[in-house]
Amino acid sequence: MKQLIAFLAFTGLLMFCQPMAAQDSISTDSAMAETMVVDDAMLDDEALTEEGGGLHKVLKTKFIEGSTSFMALVALALVLGLAFCIERIIYLTLSEINAKKFMGDVDEKIQAGDIEGAKQLCRETRGPVASICYQGLLRIHESLDNIERSIVSYGSVQIANLEKGCTWITLFIAVAPSLGFLGTVIGMVMAFDKIQQAGDISTSIVAEGMKVALITTIFGIIVAVILQLFYNFILSKIEHLTSQMEESSITLMDSITRYKKLKVES
Repeated sequence: MKQLIAFLAFTGLLMFCQPMAAQDSISTDSAMAETMVVDDAMLDDEALTEEGGGLHKVLKTKFIEGSTSFMALVALALVLGLAFCIERIIYLTLSEINAKKFMGDVDEKIQAGDIEGAKQLCRETRGPVASICYQGLLRIHESLDNIERSIVSYGSVQIANLEKGCTWITLFIAVAPSLGFLGTVIGMVMAFDKIQQAGDISTSIVAEGMKVALITTIFGIIVAVILQLFYNFILSKIEHLTSQMEESSITLMDSITRYKKLKVES
């Protein structure tokens, strides 16, 4: 899973670096083209292209217009946060099973006295539900209290495994807008420095500085919103798996109780 996170982060960084590199080459070409006369037809074509660019092109343009240092940090927070989100979603999706059908099969084997078959079924089934059932079956010849304590203890371990990495997602959710606000404050300071150097409060200088400063905050909030949506989806999956574990543990205890009673009666 760590290798998956590293691969996703590296891929995301390449995706963000390519627009910046393209923008640098575009800026160089535009600087060379300033000495040439541009006719009205070319300007009309560029206007049509910009109008039909779509939202993603607008966001890409605004991203490049922002402060490179802080926008790169915001992009890094997005890439790393998405990498952790994707890793958690894959892990949780693979952990989901048809718990009712699985517990029905386990109960049939337990009532038939095939404890080893039930253990084998748990070993061959992925996910935390099968893991806690296997831990309970390992102590099936002990008292019910010991079996229940074992299931509860191992269930806590499985819940911790489900929530692994979520703290990093919450960190990037908090860091992204904070970096945006920091970039905004520094951008405003730089704008006031330009005003001081110009010796005059020019509307164009103020507007340009404020626009660049506020772009970092906008993208920081966008990143936080995107990661928050993924995080809430992950929490819903964790809650679903947790409820499956609780229901399955109750079903397993009932099955073991019936098995012990039949064994005593026989």
